[in-house]
This record gives sequence, structure tokens and C-alpha cells, in this order.
Amino acid sequence: MRSLYTDDHEAFRESFSTFVQKELAPHYLDWEEAGIAPREIFASAGQYGFVGMAVPEQYGGGGTNDFRFNAVICEELAAAGISGAGLGLTLHNDITTPYFIEYCNDEQAKRWLPGIAAGTLITAIAMTEPGTGSDLASIGTTAVRALESAAARTSAKRREDLSVMKAMSAPAPIDDVKMHCASVADGFVSLGFGFAASGA
Repeated sequence: MRSLYTDDHEAFRESFSTFVQKELAPHYLDWEEAGIAPREIFASAGQYGFVGMAVPEQYGGGGTNDFRFNAVICEELAAAGISGAGLGLTLHNDITTPYFIEYCNDEQAKRWLPGIAAGTLITAIAMTEPGTGSDLASIGTTAVRALESAAARTSAKRREDLSVMKAMSAPAPIDDVKMHCASVADGFVSLGFGFAASGA
């Protein structure tokens, strides 16, 4: 055992490795060929505590901000040679969930965090647009209350319920850029919250 990890992390590793071998590895190549993994893998991971580890316990999460648990998940997915479907779990845990933990008000936390922790609400990130790639400073998308976006139009091929988006709240200088949450339902996107970005 490496000195980075404790016995708790190694027990978590053993459990997650078993989950990977039983629930991901047998189907992984089929999902890769289809270009999408079933949303049920998130709920299954949630049943075992493999998503939402950082979500407070009062909302059904693990209540730990110990990122070594996230690192264990990454290591075990890599050891099994699983990228696509596995990266969905790491995106949910490592990239998007912290936004919801940090920026949700009480009502939003009660509405969204239990599902995020259970894996029944799948999160994603929508921080690009044609021609910008990952150059977030060049994004010119304007957020409006009811927005039919690329995320909504392609939702039949996607699995997320909530997306973190970077967009301007109105045509304005770059310092008015906000981060928003988009709740995808019935093919439409409605904004749930906005918060000032810490930079472009």
C-alpha cells in the first residue's frame, strides 16, 4: 500500500474494483460502440457510495472532501482500461458536483443534491460552443430563462439532467460572465442558478 492511502481508501478501492469488474467491464465495449453508456450505471454507483462522496450527509452523500477517494476511482478505471463510461462518473464527482455543493442555495441543495449523491440526477458540463473548444474566454453564448440549446436538442443522445454552463447573462462586458446551472427536462433548458465566475 502506498503511503498516500489509508486502510479506508484501500477498502473503498476493493469495493470499487469489484463494481468495475461486475458492472462496467462486461458491457464497456458495447457502450463504446454505441457511443453512450446507460444512465443506470450512475444510479448503481450511487447505491454503493461511488458518486456524491463530497455531498453532505444530510443530502445522502458521503460527507467527505477527501479527494483521495476520487483518485482511487480514477486509478481503478484506468487499471481496467475503461475510459468513456468511467469518465462520466469522474466528471460527475470531480468536476460538476463541487459547483452544486458550493453554489446551491438551500432550496436548490434540497432539490438537487440528494439525486446527485444517489446517481439519479446526472451532471455534466457545457462550457464550449462551436469555434471555441476549451477557450472559455471566447464563449459568447447568452443565457436566457428559456433556452433551446444544443444540449437540449441533443438530449436524446445524452444522459445528463443538470449541466453547469458558462454564459453571459446579457450582452455585456466580460466581467458580467456568469456560471449557470441548466436543468434539462422535456427537451428544454431552464436556468436554476447563476453565480459570478472567478475569471473568464
